[in-house]
Amino acid sequence: MRIKRLTRTFGLPAFAVLISFTGVSPVSAQEWRASPRTAGLAPNPMEVRDAMVQVYGARTAGLKGLFAVHTWVAVKPTDALEWTVYEVLGWRLRYSESGVAIRHRNPDAPWVGSLPELYAEKRGRGVDELIRRVDQAARSYPYAREYTLWPGPNSNTFTAWIGRSVPELELDLPATAIGKDYIGRSVVSTAPSGRGFQFSIAGLLGVSASGASGFELNLLSLNFGVGRSGVKLPLIGRIGAPRFPAAVAAPALSAAAAAEAPVQP
Repeated sequence: MRIKRLTRTFGLPAFAVLISFTGVSPVSAQEWRASPRTAGLAPNPMEVRDAMVQVYGARTAGLKGLFAVHTWVAVKPTDALEWTVYEVLGWRLRYSESGVAIRHRNPDAPWVGSLPELYAEKRGRGVDELIRRVDQAARSYPYAREYTLWPGPNSNTFTAWIGRSVPELELDLPATAIGKDYIGRSVVSTAPSGRGFQFSIAGLLGVSASGASGFELNLLSLNFGVGRSGVKLPLIGRIGAPRFPAAVAAPALSAAAAAEAPVQP
């Protein structure tokens, strides 16, 4: 268990640690809407019964925020009264064997003062099965004991890992999600959306293409790309807005049901 020298050099300030520890209990509908701690992107679980998955990102603290965002995944099973957030926090490795944090909090709360943006959302029938797979992917994250700001593995590597594990999310991360292209010792994988293909050398040099995230070129973790969400550029992130092709996920079929399903001509 260790944090590399780069992580110590650019460690989070104390107030970021305090924010990260903040827990959120179920609140009333009025309190949820009036709360200054949220961006207004996550529905109040006290009002919405549907299962939901959302993926967020926000600028990080200090100089890092000029180049990169921190990303996380939030889930709310059917009839759940609170959100569960999955993310990687590098400072956890100072006292824990895993950087993966799974906890209840407002998913659209500011991250060290920066309001988050919504990158993906799925809602409705079949999403409970996606939530189960998100949880499984988070708990099997292969770099839980490692953290390196650049080129990864970091919090964006974790979110991309979930995106590859659950391609139904159709995840389209911005160019500022530095670390999303890190795939360890492998050089070939699917794109972070879980579809298409990606060629990457240690997250520093590569290319990827998929229907969900478009075409991207990676030069020293600086991403240039174009897709249905717009143009992706370093520092800026994205010129355009993420598009969610399906707000409601298709019902998830069991293996038996899938085997019995009629084959389309």
